[in-house]
Amino acid sequence: MDLAYSQEYEAYRDEVRGFLEKNKDKAPRFGAGRAAAREWQQLLIEHGYAARTIPKEYGGAGLEPDILKSRILAEEFTRAKVPPGHSGDNRITPVLLELGTEEQKKRFIGPTVRGEISWCQGYSEPGSGSDLASLSTKAHVDGDDFVINGQKIWTSGAKQADMMFCLVRTEPDAPKHQGISYLLISMDTPGLDVRPMKQMTGDSFFNEVFFTDARVPTTEIVGKRGEGWYVANATLKHERGGLGDPNQAETRFRDILELMKSETIDGQRLIDIPSYRDRAMALQARVFAMKFNGMRVFSHNAKGEEPGLSRWIVKLQGCELNHQTAGLALDVMGELGLLYDQSPYIRDRGMWQHRYMMDLGLIIGGGTAQIQKNIISERALGLPKEPKFDQPI
Repeated sequence: MDLAYSQEYEAYRDEVRGFLEKNKDKAPRFGAGRAAAREWQQLLIEHGYAARTIPKEYGGAGLEPDILKSRILAEEFTRAKVPPGHSGDNRITPVLLELGTEEQKKRFIGPTVRGEISWCQGYSEPGSGSDLASLSTKAHVDGDDFVINGQKIWTSGAKQADMMFCLVRTEPDAPKHQGISYLLISMDTPGLDVRPMKQMTGDSFFNEVFFTDARVPTTEIVGKRGEGWYVANATLKHERGGLGDPNQAETRFRDILELMKSETIDGQRLIDIPSYRDRAMALQARVFAMKFNGMRVFSHNAKGEEPGLSRWIVKLQGCELNHQTAGLALDVMGELGLLYDQSPYIRDRGMWQHRYMMDLGLIIGGGTAQIQKNIISERALGLPKEPKFDQPI
């Protein structure tokens, strides 16, 4: 079996590598603002390195799926330690492509892909987290508008977002999974109030969102009334894949290896100390496993096939791997790994401390690890379903 790349793909690798050598200084770094990210994204789209398969009429590069070119892009951006491009918000863009109206596609996908519109997700509520279908935020039709009342919580990025995709109950008499609709809501809507929540990273990325007679046009619905649960699950499928991105994990791991080569204990590099090196090797094996599993998922998607188990494990394995990787980085820095905020001795502007705290939250976000294990056991492995305590046995 010949696993070498053909001359065509090696030429493509040289092209990507040349682009990165020339332009990597333009890439946004940790903590950079939205303007820098937008400029970088637009440059990548122009060269076909971002939003590759998004049709041109919707603002993408309009290229055919190619698993090897996608793999080469991931490898070269990782090698150059440069943030890769994306296809817009990894939750809403593919959902609009699949289920949105033509008007919604033309209005939202292009600006989202270019980073001109940012989104937040209105799913969880104070009494509806793991049992999302029990949500109680309601919307009724008044003329040409939905009128929304209720509350969302843990809404990531709501304070900075321009738009929200939101689940509301529009059919109060229908069974709970069948009475939900999926709405697109401007964050400037009157009657919508965002209240940031302080989190353990020191930031306020999570928010509460309150709706008080907020009016949204009835045209701002994805799919049909009462079919929002189906749309929501399509969104979660893409969100969970993004939370366990294997390319991101590989980039982080390479950064840790460099850290281990520069940090010392009594003059000895940590990369040369067996206990630290063993931990790194164990994580490296998992990074490689996620990398090749990601290729398998991409290959299935490119063929229009359901990835099955290989897709269901991405979020669970990826989030836990990222948290453990960040934990190794803190241990490698020793006492400096305990520093936070504006200490003059802090390394990399506190990047690893922030990631360690944030990644712990992401093990919960997008569906807790326990929920993910239930999904894997029931949907992928065919094991008996967990008993539902709200139903008679």
